[in-house]
Amino acid sequence: MAAQSEQGAGLVINQLIPIAVGGAIGSVLRFLIASSINQRAQGAGSAPLFPLGTLVVNSVGCFLIGLFFVVLQQRFTNNSNFDLLRGLIMIGVLGGFTTFSTFSLETLQLLQVGLWGKALLNIIASVGVCILAAMAGIGIGRVLA
Repeated sequence: MAAQSEQGAGLVINQLIPIAVGGAIGSVLRFLIASSINQRAQGAGSAPLFPLGTLVVNSVGCFLIGLFFVVLQQRFTNNSNFDLLRGLIMIGVLGGFTTFSTFSLETLQLLQVGLWGKALLNIIASVGVCILAAMAGIGIGRVLA
């Protein structure tokens, strides 16, 4: 019984470490990319900036999760590295990289200052573009796999 418990604990640690490392990488990448895009897009006006960086990061992340879903499933399903790669890339890196909570907060902030048009555009663009990006990733992943 103790051996099973130790084996189970090792499995959890072996899954958690890649997820944690991937999450850190994804979060840093999200900050660097979104900040860079937002700085470049910043207008001279005082109105809140449309959250273009978050939209780009979420769209890219949705594309990549679709792509990696197919590629990992096709190439590594019967391989012991599947869970490791899935945890590192899909759960860790892309989980840390995409920013649904940031999207929600930025949309709420736009609504709170009365920028209903920008808020609606952010909702439609984020949901629509991200679904299309995930579809494109799956389609390209099927072609590559």
